[in-house]
Amino acid sequence: MRTTIQGISLLAGSAVMAMAAPAHAQQAAQAAADASTTEIVVTAQNRTQKLNDVPIAINVISGDDLKKAGFSDLNDVNKIAPVVQLNQDQGTVKITVRGVGTTSNDEAQDTSVVINIDGEYLNRPNVMGMSLFDMERVEVLRGPQGTLYGRNSTGGAINFITRKPGHEFGGDATVSYGNYNTVRADGGVDVPLGDMAAVRVSGFYEDRDGYNKHPAGGGFFVFPAYAAGRSDDNNAYGVRGSLRLDPSSALSINLAGEYAKRSFSPGIFAAGDLNAAGNGPSGGVCNNGYSRVAPAYAQVLCVPSNTDLLSKIDRNNYAAPLYGIGHVSQDTWAIRGRVAYEISDAATLTYTGGYRKFTGDANNRLTLPIIYQSYTFEDQADTQSHELRVNGKIGGVIYQVGGFYFKEKLNRENGFLLPSFIFGQPPFGPNGPTPGTFLSYFVRKVNSDSKSVFGQVDVPLGETLTAVGGLRYTDNKRSATYINASPFGPGIPDFAGLIGQGPGRKDLSKLKFVSTLPLGSKDSKVTWLAGLNYKPNANTLVYVKASTGFKGGGFDSVGTYKPETNTAFEGGWKQTFGDHRQHQFNLGAFYYDYKDLQVSVLLDTTVGGQTFNAGKAKIWGIEASGSIQLDDATNFHSSINYLNAQYKELLAQFNVFDTSGALNGIGDLDPNTPGVQQPNFAGNRPAFSPKFIITAGIDHTIKLGSFGSLTARADTTFKSSYFTDFYNYRDGTQTAFTQSDLSLEYQSANKMYSVIGFVKNLENNRPLTYGSFTSAGPDDIFNWQFGAPRTYGVRLGVKF
Repeated sequence: MRTTIQGISLLAGSAVMAMAAPAHAQQAAQAAADASTTEIVVTAQNRTQKLNDVPIAINVISGDDLKKAGFSDLNDVNKIAPVVQLNQDQGTVKITVRGVGTTSNDEAQDTSVVINIDGEYLNRPNVMGMSLFDMERVEVLRGPQGTLYGRNSTGGAINFITRKPGHEFGGDATVSYGNYNTVRADGGVDVPLGDMAAVRVSGFYEDRDGYNKHPAGGGFFVFPAYAAGRSDDNNAYGVRGSLRLDPSSALSINLAGEYAKRSFSPGIFAAGDLNAAGNGPSGGVCNNGYSRVAPAYAQVLCVPSNTDLLSKIDRNNYAAPLYGIGHVSQDTWAIRGRVAYEISDAATLTYTGGYRKFTGDANNRLTLPIIYQSYTFEDQADTQSHELRVNGKIGGVIYQVGGFYFKEKLNRENGFLLPSFIFGQPPFGPNGPTPGTFLSYFVRKVNSDSKSVFGQVDVPLGETLTAVGGLRYTDNKRSATYINASPFGPGIPDFAGLIGQGPGRKDLSKLKFVSTLPLGSKDSKVTWLAGLNYKPNANTLVYVKASTGFKGGGFDSVGTYKPETNTAFEGGWKQTFGDHRQHQFNLGAFYYDYKDLQVSVLLDTTVGGQTFNAGKAKIWGIEASGSIQLDDATNFHSSINYLNAQYKELLAQFNVFDTSGALNGIGDLDPNTPGVQQPNFAGNRPAFSPKFIITAGIDHTIKLGSFGSLTARADTTFKSSYFTDFYNYRDGTQTAFTQSDLSLEYQSANKMYSVIGFVKNLENNRPLTYGSFTSAGPDDIFNWQFGAPRTYGVRLGVKF
């Protein structure tokens, strides 16, 4: 287990501040206890509302509950919102909600679920892998949010709200230790600066061994020193400084700046080698679980539709590639601000903005038996987002109007390296792997901006009925230079491309067979919302609405693709009931009409993937949840989500196993050529879309008088089977599973101290988070990645 000066300093600093002012401890603890009894408020509609008044299917998780769940980054979002599905691919995080998500990390692709941190917009799957800390709450909004959140919100939105400086001196700190040598420390201190200002300094440190074990000598060739060890570890730390200013009762200012660093070995792909004896088709026909496709071709082309290689994989212990375990390093700087000025009782002007700089590099080992290494020499994204909004209430009408601007500058440079022994050179020397040459080399320079204006009104139609309407106009523009190159000519290896050095970074003349593509895309769209809210009393809300969302178009090395759109119809009922005990019941149903789906498939390692618009999908579902206070010490909660999702038209592409070895993929086939047509995957189910997600949990508190209290908690989640891509292959199927969490928490009588023992994923089920068939050169392979195993530990906390 590693330690760093930054992590030790953070923990020590938090401890020193925690002992600095014991006179304030009881007041702060009591304030926290009082706050826990107030009604939950959210800002999902850009204004403060009670949760039960928001006509959106939403999960809200408090900062304390985030800590109890072990939440540390977006990889953990399904711990706090089980309806969210994660697709993880070596450090990137892609989210699916209600069957809507993005599976690509292409430079011109954004996510289908909007991520905001205090209003700062994030759009990059690799940026989303960075750590999140010192949160006040998280809001997970389901369904299109096109009016208030704009483009790329076809699946929903997730709002992370960080903790702001308090009005009194105080702080908090937690330290936990668990299996896999996991250490996590969080701390923060509030320091008031008179009556009008305060600062908060917070930070975290995390260190963890890898979840995946790779045995010595398990590589394609026996090189124990390189192919053994662990992957999917994590070492990260970060710090944030926040400033709150209240110069007057009408003006409030919140500013924050943060830095975070993450260094890790991404989870190595588990692999099924389709060319190994007994794994592939035999006798020149598509047997042994394979199906023939494109029979008009002269070659016999097979796909692994019903193979059973996944069942042979130990999800905790499997072979690493030839060159062992890779490494990724990521840094991010961010500044954010929010300024609100109350012009009058009827109007408040609010500016929200953020700037982020993300840099990363990677040295990934591709999986067995593929012998390429993937290098990312540069991955830099500079983003900024700005929103100016006026909202208020005039004559009973609640309104908001505003404008939004987003800009991104992205630079990437990467390549796929062929090892030297392919050309008769020794694979390893005294100092490690010997130089190789690049099979392909990519440089991507992309500039994007998006502008939009929006407005929404809530108009009362009587004492109990309110009409809601909203419009948003968005204009997107992207331009790029794509450089595709090979550092060597056919049959003429060029060993100048040394491992760890990008031959094109300083001098593009080193790259041969360069193709430079000036690319660009433009699109604009009006999204809208129309709904009715019926509120007969303070405890009841019934709503119906229709809304639209869209995900912007883009381009790849092959061509451009159009935006995808979602038209959604949704209704819901939120009910609070009970006298001295409060209970909550929510019921909702939705229907999506999804068109022009953006589907990405890797067909050619020398060019990259192709993204294209492919047909339509119909998605509908029913969701119900309830929370019941069984007695003054016991709470029970449960939810059930049913999802029916199916492609109605999906003209896509195939990676293929060619028994002759001539082809790796067949793409956009000419429908006008007799006997050769593009395959249609109509009837298949979208990726990461289980039919059923069921949750249940209970907590019970035992009072210990002046000694404090003990709280026992148990939660379980059931997910039915799902596929990892649109092909719906057997080896890309995760069967139904459950994951259960248990914890026992002691809390002191004054709420200052706590000790929690916990176990997560009691069953030790590691569901698929990635699964895909790849054909590259002479290699045909099925790759998989898995979720976290069982974890357990103890967490100590203090508040003052």
